Amino acid sequence: MKESEEYDGYFLLEDGTQFYGRIFGKRKNSYGEVVFNTGMVGYVESLTDPSYRGQILMFTYPLIGNYGVPDFKKGSLSFESDSIQVRGCVVANYIEEYSHFDAVMSLGEWLEKNDVPGISGIDTRALTRILRKKGTMLGQIVVDDSPAEDIKDPNLTDLVGEVSCREISTVASTGRENGLTAVVVDCGSKRSIVEALRERGCTVVIVPYDYDFTGLNYDGVMISNGPGDPAVCTKTIENTARALEEERPVAGICLGCQIMALAAGGRTYKLPYGHRGQNQPCNEVGTRRCRITSQNHGYAIDEKSLPQHWEVTERNLNDGTVEAIRHRQRAFFAVQYHPEASPGPTDSLHFFDKFVEAMKDGHP
Repeated sequence: MKESEEYDGYFLLEDGTQFYGRIFGKRKNSYGEVVFNTGMVGYVESLTDPSYRGQILMFTYPLIGNYGVPDFKKGSLSFESDSIQVRGCVVANYIEEYSHFDAVMSLGEWLEKNDVPGISGIDTRALTRILRKKGTMLGQIVVDDSPAEDIKDPNLTDLVGEVSCREISTVASTGRENGLTAVVVDCGSKRSIVEALRERGCTVVIVPYDYDFTGLNYDGVMISNGPGDPAVCTKTIENTARALEEERPVAGICLGCQIMALAAGGRTYKLPYGHRGQNQPCNEVGTRRCRITSQNHGYAIDEKSLPQHWEVTERNLNDGTVEAIRHRQRAFFAVQYHPEASPGPTDSLHFFDKFVEAMKDGHP
């Protein structure tokens, strides 16, 4: 039963914790894995990021919706995929009256158009503290006084299969043509990853996550980001293992980093509450150099499981987890964070330059 007439819904965690709030966007019940993002901006990019598939996303920044949503048809680079990927959105204060020259609709209108519910008025600080203490858990947005549902963990389904492309496609470079062809294995690739390669003169061949790309004519392969447990992507791991037996460069981003570790013979594990936001500090091993990075992942690489000839090159300064790996002798390297910086700082854009150079001469 509602706590007060000013509320018309509630947010329920699997441990029974309940928060009352106001529904915006689509008025429907929805459940998923509850995660939080610490970024101050970038809600359009985050909500369309396929890595959030199956999740209810809570923003820790207290004001969400200020600048509205741009026009997708005009090709805004804010959209990382063709639609909203999350199952729900949780905020402290939803700003309906947006203000931005590029905006064409409010966040609530956009959520409703994409059949996704949101709930505001939630004590996101308290919710964050619960998730940090108890770890990521399932939850649901419930409209009015309708009963809560029995929910299943979305990570047990093939989330990558839901967001990966179905067919092979090729897109030309948008920068000065360099004559290189890069394969992007689409495990839920953000649009900005493909654009970063095109801007550097590469022709990009995008293939489904379970496609054996090793027989294609290419200069290097990029394993993309994506949702869920990397160990579920057995076909991708097998194909990546075949690629690691060849001379051509292989790079990975986020889920792609974990898949490369698994393909090399390593292991991964689930983090208590993951890293999500645009303010994650990473240290380059052996130096005092620090990068502020954009991140969105719930799993990490077990450093001790990495086989011979592989090494950790960056670590998270908050918890010491692995943020980058490379092979000591071959052009194989990957980062756990998002170097494409959409949203986020541009400290790590050189990762794409490094990949292009590796394709040119075969060395990282």
